Amino acid sequence: MAKVTRENIGLLHDTLTVKLSKEDYLPAFDKKLKEYSKTANIPGFRKGMVPVGMVKKMYGASIFTDEILKSVEKELYTWLNTEKPDIFGQPLPLKNDLRDLDMNNPADVEFGFEIGLKPDYTMAEIAKAKVTLHKVAATDAMVDEEIARMQIKGGNMTEPETIDNEENVLNILFTEANKEAVVMDGGVSKENSVILKYLTSATQKKFMGKKVGDSVTVQLSKAFDDDKLAMFLEDLGFDKDDQEAAKKYFNLDIVKIGLVEKRALNEDFFKEIYPGKEIKTEAELREAIKDEIEKYWEGQSRNQLQDQLYHYLLDETNMEFPVEFLKRWLQTGGDKEKTAEQVETEFPAFSNQLKWTLISDKLIQDNKLEVGNEELREYMKVEIMRYFGTMNLGEDTGWIESYIDRMMKDEKQVDSSYRRLITEKLFGWIESQAKTKEKMVTPEELTAMQHNHQH
Repeated sequence: MAKVTRENIGLLHDTLTVKLSKEDYLPAFDKKLKEYSKTANIPGFRKGMVPVGMVKKMYGASIFTDEILKSVEKELYTWLNTEKPDIFGQPLPLKNDLRDLDMNNPADVEFGFEIGLKPDYTMAEIAKAKVTLHKVAATDAMVDEEIARMQIKGGNMTEPETIDNEENVLNILFTEANKEAVVMDGGVSKENSVILKYLTSATQKKFMGKKVGDSVTVQLSKAFDDDKLAMFLEDLGFDKDDQEAAKKYFNLDIVKIGLVEKRALNEDFFKEIYPGKEIKTEAELREAIKDEIEKYWEGQSRNQLQDQLYHYLLDETNMEFPVEFLKRWLQTGGDKEKTAEQVETEFPAFSNQLKWTLISDKLIQDNKLEVGNEELREYMKVEIMRYFGTMNLGEDTGWIESYIDRMMKDEKQVDSSYRRLITEKLFGWIESQAKTKEKMVTPEELTAMQHNHQH
């Protein structure tokens, strides 16, 4: 009679041994041989008239192995469904030598598996988390910068005869030379675009009043401030930190002079930027832009707060894992087996993700967080409208519901939308439990915090 035995071999790490007597699998083997004899196509025999002995001789070994494995699998999952151990993934088979199976000498067999058990743990108290909501104020300077960007983006490029503005866009041929402007044999020569204001103040003065065809000789380190110097060194084919290259001289021959003529702040321009808002004055435009900036930084602030809460729950919730089992699971569980070195490299991130999965699943289950079909449909509708942006979709938008119907039949689409919505609900709930302080920071400070952690 079939039997499953369990043995602990380590922390949250057990083996399961499935024992079968020959009476547990022989009836199925004999039955399968008879079924094959009725369906097999073997030259010299009519279909359905193939002798069982012939089938056994030709296919018996593989059928014998298949039936034993099916019986083992059936007993294993019957035991799992009855005992219901809380395990990670699926049982991993131990090294079982199938070469010992002999249909001519059927005997009792044993197959071993290992399982990793999920840990019991106590969740860190969210109310004790010391977290800060870093807020960014939308300043007039931010609004001014955005308006200027919009005016330039929507402006017209002109070609003035002379350079008279730091906003001039110059097409320049960089030719390596010496201090006296004599071109170096075999030196670098490359055309590039430069906005005049990217040059140092002293170099800008040298260009003022110049025309196409004129030339200015500069030393790179004196022509560009440090933040721009690295970029232009790379553009010219040098390493961005090459101090010797920074000392080189170049003739800067003016090939073309351009200037973006900024758009006037009038109703036509306002309609292009915000076609649905009926903005008529510059004050209304500034208010709309300020609102957009605030919403953007509110989203960034919330993301950074969620990152703090994620780390708090991850770092302050103590959880033990069946490490050896999980490493073997990580090594063999994919389409291609990983090396031991790859497993060691990937395991820290893998175990953190596993830990977060257990934490988040428990919070979702304990607090009955759910996403319904209507929420999924509404989310998909918003995504469709965002995709089409400001395009005029016409009055008949009934096609959107039909499109959503098709999306709801796509398992990947539904799963992706569900995950995003349930994650939003989860972090919304976590935030509601946390005692959050507020602190005003600059955009640069908040951006630096976000670059430190991305999840």
